[in-house]
Amino acid sequence: MLQNIRVVLVNTSHPGNIGGAARAMKNMGLSRLVLVQPLDFPAADARARASGADDVLDAAVVVETLEQALAGCSLAIGTSARERSIPWPLLDPRECAGKAVERAAGGEEIALVFGREHAGLTNDELQRCHFHVHIPSNPDFSSLNLAAAVQVLAYEVRMAWLAVQGEPSKAVKDDACELATLDEMERFYDHLEQTLVGIGFLDPEKPKHLMARLRRLYGRSSVERTEMSILRGILTETQKVARGEPHKKKD
Repeated sequence: MLQNIRVVLVNTSHPGNIGGAARAMKNMGLSRLVLVQPLDFPAADARARASGADDVLDAAVVVETLEQALAGCSLAIGTSARERSIPWPLLDPRECAGKAVERAAGGEEIALVFGREHAGLTNDELQRCHFHVHIPSNPDFSSLNLAAAVQVLAYEVRMAWLAVQGEPSKAVKDDACELATLDEMERFYDHLEQTLVGIGFLDPEKPKHLMARLRRLYGRSSVERTEMSILRGILTETQKVARGEPHKKKD
């Protein structure tokens, strides 16, 4: 699916930005880079900034016109940093990624088009795109570096792709990091309440929402099963001390 999405850079003036864009692409699983009349490419600066994404640079296609870059695409989305005189369907990065991945999943060719560092895409170039995408950056400092703009959209594309694939966006935890279940948490809260009453910290006649606040505290913490075992062990030993039982030191 991701192989159906190409990144198009138009008339890039600094080769370092091409390398930075290639790195951003590879980070997020994109591999198809098309360059429209780059001022300086190939170049050592591009390879240096790619930081290992040499395969993306080596496979980059250089063309003379945007029309050539968009050949075979059924959807083109152009980046725009400012309002244009001609209104155009506008997407935010997340909407852009969702639409791109949805269409790419059906086998269509998709292009994400980025303009020049100093001026972006011309009105004529933007009108070759079906949609415009605007990254809602700080209006007081809205100009994004080209590679940074590629990174934003590439990240959103990857998140949309993960959602479509049914894959988690976070690293899958192993068994040792499995979270405690709700019923295990309930047994912990009962144990905690009994312990707090036993040591005189909680007056069951005047609880003052203490347990509710502790539930909220632990509920925010995503307690793991191994951590739950530690907590329950602490409570058990605390209860023994409160009852005056001899304390057995751990080896």
